[in-house]
Amino acid sequence: MTTRRGGWIYLFCFSLLSGFAQRNGPAEQSEPPASVPQVSANRNISLDVAVTNKSGKPVTGLQPRDFTLLEDKQPRKIASFREVESGAAAAEPPVEVIFLVDGVNTSYANVVIESNEIGTFLRQNGGQLSGPVSIVLFSYSGTTLGGASARDGAALIAALGQGRTVQRTMGDSLEFYGPDERQQFSLHTLEHLADYEAAKPGRKLVVWISPGWPLLSDPEVGLTAKEQRGLFNSIVAFSEKLRLARITLYDIDPSGLADADELRTSDYGQFVKGVKTAKQAQIGNLGLQALASQSGGRVLNSSNDLAGEIATCVGDANGYYVLSFDGSAGDGPNEYHTLDIKIDKPGLTARTRSGYYAHPELAPVR
Repeated sequence: MTTRRGGWIYLFCFSLLSGFAQRNGPAEQSEPPASVPQVSANRNISLDVAVTNKSGKPVTGLQPRDFTLLEDKQPRKIASFREVESGAAAAEPPVEVIFLVDGVNTSYANVVIESNEIGTFLRQNGGQLSGPVSIVLFSYSGTTLGGASARDGAALIAALGQGRTVQRTMGDSLEFYGPDERQQFSLHTLEHLADYEAAKPGRKLVVWISPGWPLLSDPEVGLTAKEQRGLFNSIVAFSEKLRLARITLYDIDPSGLADADELRTSDYGQFVKGVKTAKQAQIGNLGLQALASQSGGRVLNSSNDLAGEIATCVGDANGYYVLSFDGSAGDGPNEYHTLDIKIDKPGLTARTRSGYYAHPELAPVR
């Protein structure tokens, strides 16, 4: 392994670009921020909560008394509560679903499978979608929006067809780019997508169809203290960006049963736990599967029913709950707090963000 392994850490400058535009070539490396901007004047934390039964179907009709919110394993008072049902009149904007077709971390053959299975899903119900859907084509030749958000499945399928030229170039990165470059570009794309979506109101479900970018978790390659500090800042910043943009992230592995026995379908679990200090930071903490799990999303692999897995992810938009509470003021910057939600009914499971980073109270400006 070359020394370039450590260099990728300095990618995460978080330039806060105003739009998610076409981008050509790998991202340049730059110094990470000294810390995540502190926004502790308003400590209200809002959580999107999906509740499912044993079959994985959304459960509606629950009341505030059915929920127990735990922060660091201690009960917290729920400040506000509302249920959001698909198709119901509400102040909440409809959930936006974003399919990201990944040609950077998989083969062209898988890209074709991804596109075909998305098409299969979009044709359901005569192509009439319950909410706005966007498609992002992700490749080294350019990352583009494959058509504006739409509720017309046929129009989106047409956009996918028009993107065939882009898709034919997708998957080349496996041959021409190393794992560190692919991870750089993947994370940079997620950063800009989060920035772009943060300007929009409402909840977003980002379904990233990919085996995941390289974890680069070789224990024999140590990180310097400076590298770990930069990596920790990046972990904090991604957590904040996804939360503030109201993005729930999902990972679907298009390889299906072909890689069901491979270690990478499960070894991400060691990186899911929240990172409290720079000394705990590992490169795998920024893996796609880890970020998806922490956002309250799903990691689906080892199945050849890709369209069915897509429907499972999108099903989270059919009914969910929005809870808020007053977050803690940190004793120091980037103080991690775990979150958990328990449902007082048997057989039900709640998924939401697994934690957040708190900051000290800022002194009032005089």
